[in-house]
Amino acid sequence: MHRPIDPKVDCVFKTLFGSEDHSDLLINLLNALLGEELPAPVTSVEIVNPYNERETLDDKLTIVDVKARDAARRLFQVEIQLLTFPDLAARILYAWADLYSQQLQSGQDYCELQPAYVIWILDQTLLAERPEYAHRFTLRDERGRPLLDHGSIRLFELSKFAIETVETDAERWLKFLQEGERLDPDQLPDWMQSPIMRHAMSTLSRFSEKERDYHRYQSRQDALRQQRAIQRALEEARGAVQAERQAKEAERRAKEAERQAKEDALTEVARLRALLKQRDEQ
Repeated sequence: MHRPIDPKVDCVFKTLFGSEDHSDLLINLLNALLGEELPAPVTSVEIVNPYNERETLDDKLTIVDVKARDAARRLFQVEIQLLTFPDLAARILYAWADLYSQQLQSGQDYCELQPAYVIWILDQTLLAERPEYAHRFTLRDERGRPLLDHGSIRLFELSKFAIETVETDAERWLKFLQEGERLDPDQLPDWMQSPIMRHAMSTLSRFSEKERDYHRYQSRQDALRQQRAIQRALEEARGAVQAERQAKEAERRAKEAERQAKEDALTEVARLRALLKQRDEQ
């Protein structure tokens, strides 16, 4: 029996792209999302933190990012983030800096540093003021000149992704992550009819077919529901605090306006009295 499986859930995402058995999926994903930015395509990868099924025996997968190194010694990190929070941008930048800085060991020189690429796929909106769903950040000056061409940070906001007709491999992967839960493995749409995407779908179906895997998946779903409930509560609390602050500020401004009005009235009375006195003296 086929049961819907969301590929964005951490244990599923880590199985798809963080397993040595499915390294071809990660290679294809990296080439698709980084595109022409790479001087040469990724042809092979060593997964630095490979998926270990024992990590999820207690249904608590704490390491959800995928880190890899290719034959050119370039570093890659891919992470799925279902919930956004105020400090997420800082975390994203820190993740790139941490990945880049961990390259050097004792006795190694700066010339041995290689490019580091960090990819974040966000289920919620982070950059609400920007209409585009794909973003690329690099180290550049005010004229757009790079300090050093040593990688980038790529963000993909699925909440803004609304492509109907798939034209690129990047769009194919993003649509799979966005709609994978609703796909029927026996009736895949045309955009899923390639060997690599069928491989991704068969890997996804494993969580539906095997009771133990499906139990882990359901446990992660329950944990995510709790996290979303906590996030909503926090947002409501922040909204209430903000509303209270705004009400107090409005009250303060009203009192200030009232005080200013009284001062203006007294000033006007004093002016009129002075004019009357001046007239009487004449």
